[in-house]
Amino acid sequence: MQQFVSVVTLGVADLVRARRFYEALGWQSACPADSDVVFFQCGGSVLSLWSRESLAQDSGVALAGGFGGVTLAHNVASPAEVDAVIAEASGAGATVTREPAETFWGGYSGVFLDPDGHPWEVAHNPHWSLRPDGAVSLQG
Repeated sequence: MQQFVSVVTLGVADLVRARRFYEALGWQSACPADSDVVFFQCGGSVLSLWSRESLAQDSGVALAGGFGGVTLAHNVASPAEVDAVIAEASGAGATVTREPAETFWGGYSGVFLDPDGHPWEVAHNPHWSLRPDGAVSLQG
């Protein structure tokens, strides 16, 4: 298996609400409004939204509530950008669970939950390189 992630699918309770939230953050999808799944191109990968029930059934797992043990991350070029993205997400309806602040690892980050409770960390990591297209390199 090659070392890359092609698609991350988030199980959502209300597809219309979830799509509206991500579009309020400026994301764009070419999927029709009545689509059963929504795809967002994210650089070289895709973020998709699909009903939690359908995703659980398709994945062969039992549908359970609570934290699923996964946090998504969005890296930016500066602490000021962290503040701006967290404010933008809050304005779009996100719940901020950790206000932006300096981190124990020498960076700066904050966390918000999307309307379905998926955590997103918005981070500035001075130890990594961030290319103009948003791609992250672990080499500083």
